[in-house]
Amino acid sequence: MFRKCMIPIISSVSLGIGALVGAKLERCKQSLNVEGKSLLAFPSVLAVKLDDVTTPVQEAGGRPSSVIPVNRSQEIMRFGFPGFDQVRTFDNYVMSYDRRNRNAHWVFEHLTPQNLAYDESVHRGNSEFREDTSIHQYFRSTNYDYRRTRYDRGHLAAAQNHRMSQNALDQTFFLSNTSPQVGEGFNRGLWNDLEKYVRAVARNNKNVYVCTGPMYLPRLESDGKVYVKYEVIGANQVAVPTHFFKVIVIENLNGQFELQSYLLPNQMLPVDTPLKKYFCHLDSIERSAGLLLFDKIPRNMFRKINGVKQ
Repeated sequence: MFRKCMIPIISSVSLGIGALVGAKLERCKQSLNVEGKSLLAFPSVLAVKLDDVTTPVQEAGGRPSSVIPVNRSQEIMRFGFPGFDQVRTFDNYVMSYDRRNRNAHWVFEHLTPQNLAYDESVHRGNSEFREDTSIHQYFRSTNYDYRRTRYDRGHLAAAQNHRMSQNALDQTFFLSNTSPQVGEGFNRGLWNDLEKYVRAVARNNKNVYVCTGPMYLPRLESDGKVYVKYEVIGANQVAVPTHFFKVIVIENLNGQFELQSYLLPNQMLPVDTPLKKYFCHLDSIERSAGLLLFDKIPRNMFRKINGVKQ
């Protein structure tokens, strides 16, 4: 008799709870509409799932909790996140910034014959190196950091790649787009040659995508142990990378792809050294830098990798 009485009651309560949850979810969906698009369609928005609502949390000791589990990230991080890998977009390149080392993680460019066209109204002489004030003052480099050092403010997104407008060129002179590079024999030598080569390739192909960044590689010391060591300069302790990588994907006029990946030590290099000497396996760069580069292109789509037909 008791069970017969309880079943209708439980059914009624269940239907009531279901209706209440359904109504609340519907109101939540309506409140998340922005310009006619539901934010629930965006993967970055955390939504409560129905199975989360109906499944109790287990407390210590295995006892079910009466608290309904929801995503608590907003509550936990009420006073702000300690940091993110900061991604910044400019007119003609995109960057991820490493606040700890006061260098970029990577800089990404898309070059075509059209956006490399020479504009006589654009002058490099009108551009000046300047702090990137979008980055907190704790984490950015300044011109003073480079004073009385042997290092150039070496571009990652090369200035000459961005002469489509004066503003695009000026943006390459943000210090967030520079790293301490050995001047004679590197920044003004083989690294410059590599930048010129990339532009020459871009002028003769449909698209060229370029990813450039610093590296801090380990080395074997005299005690037989392996260390990661690098110099820091200036009051802001800007890290001096041990190496730099540049990876380019070339799409020719027939839609075929080629990949070239370079790794150069940040030191004086012989000027007559062929660039192909610094070819490096892409997976070696990815593992050392902690990055996945051009991973949306299957490797079997590349007609050539580092000059070798596939």
